[in-house]
Amino acid sequence: MAPVNQTAPFRSDIRFAALVLCTGILIGLRYHLGLWTADERGLSVVSHGMPYWDFTNLWAGGRMALDGHVAFLFDMDSYRATLRRMFSPDLPNQEWSYPPSILIFGAPLALLPIFPAYLVWTLGTVFCLWLALRPLQLGKAAEAAVLVCPAVLINAAFGQNGALTTALLIGGLAAVPKRPVLAGLLFGLLTVKPHLGILVPFCLLANGNWRAIVAAALSSSALFVLTGLLLGSEVWTLFWTETRPLMTAILEAPYPQPYQSNAATMFFLARASGLGLTAAYALQAIATVAAIATAIWIWLPWRRVEHRERVVLTAVLATLATPYGYSYDTIGLAVAVAYLFSTRNAMPRIFLALIWLYPTIAHLVNNAGLGIGVLVPLFLSAWMLADIMARERGPTVGGTPGIDMPT
Repeated sequence: MAPVNQTAPFRSDIRFAALVLCTGILIGLRYHLGLWTADERGLSVVSHGMPYWDFTNLWAGGRMALDGHVAFLFDMDSYRATLRRMFSPDLPNQEWSYPPSILIFGAPLALLPIFPAYLVWTLGTVFCLWLALRPLQLGKAAEAAVLVCPAVLINAAFGQNGALTTALLIGGLAAVPKRPVLAGLLFGLLTVKPHLGILVPFCLLANGNWRAIVAAALSSSALFVLTGLLLGSEVWTLFWTETRPLMTAILEAPYPQPYQSNAATMFFLARASGLGLTAAYALQAIATVAAIATAIWIWLPWRRVEHRERVVLTAVLATLATPYGYSYDTIGLAVAVAYLFSTRNAMPRIFLALIWLYPTIAHLVNNAGLGIGVLVPLFLSAWMLADIMARERGPTVGGTPGIDMPT
């Protein structure tokens, strides 16, 4: 039995964690209840669109590809007209915003009716997230908590791919030391949302893992070629000439826009503060360079950083490195919180709770004109980096310059 002075704080931590966890789940479920409540037009009272929200794009894109109409994805008028024929004439404007390679997921799902496809997508990507968590050895309770965290619930509400991309990023990073070929394969799949993998090549180069680098290059190239073979090579030209400028225009639109209510990047913080595009890009460039430099530093082999700590900190830094990120892309922060709660008694629990719950209030904060979501990963990564640097200055552990664990 643990001494009383150790047992009491542990029990207090567990009670506090349970309270925070239940609060996040209840808020998330309340959000889902509103999302699936229809108005007189049959549209969601929350999204004013289909309750599947962004998943309608993935499913409909896959359906168009299967029907031989993949070109519709790159013609806004044709795309919107087709969506309205599929779902509702009152459907608000939506755009295709993905690389065509994501249709390797969308096309098989489009063989199912949309509701079963949505369930397969949501539950399947959460299962992939669980598989990616396993090598981190957080414990069953921590893994379960991550799978029902607010960021995952918001991701499910949007019908988004945050659980999948987090699984690919964290799973790939965790596999790097022992299974570099698998890591490279996962990084290749992550190119379906390439802006979330900005840090990956720098991590691999700093660590000197050339097998993972080669595997990632080959798998991403294979995905590029396979997409062209299945859909026609012109899809990549159309992506570059049509989708890329469209997404740039969406990124640069005046602040605020409805879709910015869950934004969480330095770029959006600058826009919310009234700064112009030049200043916003400049501040984002600073954040990106800082994230890259930090990632390189922690992935150098001689650093005194436990491997799973590298993984979770890199997942946090990934949200700082991109100008285009939303609350459903912040599941990696919940993984970091679970890791810190399990391993760092000195980390203020209220700080961890606020990070955990932030996705549930992001839209309220942003709609108030604050746009401060990026400060959450910024403060978290700063604390973790300061902790690592403090250990660097301290005595070595077991006479070795680094701390690691098997994956």
